[in-house]
Amino acid sequence: MARKTLAEMEQALPESKARERLISLFDEDSFVETGKFVGSGGETASVITGYGLIDGETVYAFSQDISVKGGAVNSAAAAKLVKLYDMAVKNGSPVVGIYDSKGGDIAEGAAMLDAYSYIANASAKLSGVVPQISLVAGLCAGTAAMIACMADFVVMTEQSEFFMTAPFVSEDETFKGAGTSANAAKSGAAAIVVKDDKNAIEAVKKLIRILPANNLELSGNDYYAENDADIDISLKADDMVKAIADKGSVAELYSDFGAASYTALASMSWKTVGFVATDKTGDKLSADDCAKIARFVSFCDAFSIPVITVLDSAGIGGTQAAELAGSVRDAAKLAQIYAAATTAKITLITEKAYGSAYCAIAPASDMVLAFEDSVISAADPKAAVIFLKGDQLDGTNEAALIQEYKDNEASVFTLAANGSIDRVIDPEDTRTAILSALDTFEGKRVHSPQRKHINFVY
Repeated sequence: MARKTLAEMEQALPESKARERLISLFDEDSFVETGKFVGSGGETASVITGYGLIDGETVYAFSQDISVKGGAVNSAAAAKLVKLYDMAVKNGSPVVGIYDSKGGDIAEGAAMLDAYSYIANASAKLSGVVPQISLVAGLCAGTAAMIACMADFVVMTEQSEFFMTAPFVSEDETFKGAGTSANAAKSGAAAIVVKDDKNAIEAVKKLIRILPANNLELSGNDYYAENDADIDISLKADDMVKAIADKGSVAELYSDFGAASYTALASMSWKTVGFVATDKTGDKLSADDCAKIARFVSFCDAFSIPVITVLDSAGIGGTQAAELAGSVRDAAKLAQIYAAATTAKITLITEKAYGSAYCAIAPASDMVLAFEDSVISAADPKAAVIFLKGDQLDGTNEAALIQEYKDNEASVFTLAANGSIDRVIDPEDTRTAILSALDTFEGKRVHSPQRKHINFVY
């Protein structure tokens, strides 16, 4: 029998939505497929791998092919993925994984378990070295879901499914919505949820534009326009960040997880920054908020992305239910992450910073800015007055005593006199002040004690 030509071999490959997804991810005519003919049992592998350009920058990517045995993960797929991860780390380029599979290839038995292990190990070795983004475009279950969640960010389409144990076989049948994208967003597993494949791919592209290629490169681009928006004290969370950052650059993450807080990647003067805002709803920070912010700051630190925190918070929630849910642990995690992060950290206090929220964030910052009318206190001013001046309360003067406390002990100028506030600024000077601070700490160097890593609270 005559040997098949390259053209015949390529023509024999099945049509694949997975390949179409990869082609749409990359710049026109830039996708290069690798391991095209790798397979087992007479079939091609259930994943398509390759590399290409996104806005001219090299990115490695894979897409599970549900047309081949339902996208079943097997040793052939693992071999392709491990090689792709190896190429990415050698060249210092991001990895995008598109998930759409019904699970592992049970026919391979123990070899299938090894396949998952090889993929998980390869992904873990890349963590903090190059950015990893998972796009869940269909079914992503079991061990595959675990591996997808090991990436820095998970982007999902509304109709996709994401779970460890299938909801229909779970012993707990009382929880509705298990495995849906909405649940993944609320639990903090998904950073971004959008309508369909097209929007998901655009979300991934925006992240790639903002992120550095690896942990040794500074990130930035000229893709966005300079901002001329007015800034005043009435702006909160999303509106404040969008007024400070370059126009159109803001990409909010984990919008449905930790409702009181806001996290986003953006650029300022065409340099990538991470934004944290604590005033999305006006509520105290919950355990979920602390976990959300800590994970985001940790990611930024791994890639030397400066963190700008807009601090306006009455503290960290301390209800009995919150304590039983482990809020102390997550509050400790937040404080540890801020203290340990060596990237540039700029905090802007816009209105109030009370108790644990202030202590966890501001003292660990390289520079603390504050608006003139900010109130900074070890406790809520009312509670502080009751504790400090309870003997002066007569039923008619509480409001006056609280205002006196705010104007004196909790005044931003009192904190500035103690060296806790570095600059008191007018709202209209916010952008200029932050850019000045970023420039000042661009060359920041920190020498930490010799150790493997901090024993982070989890």
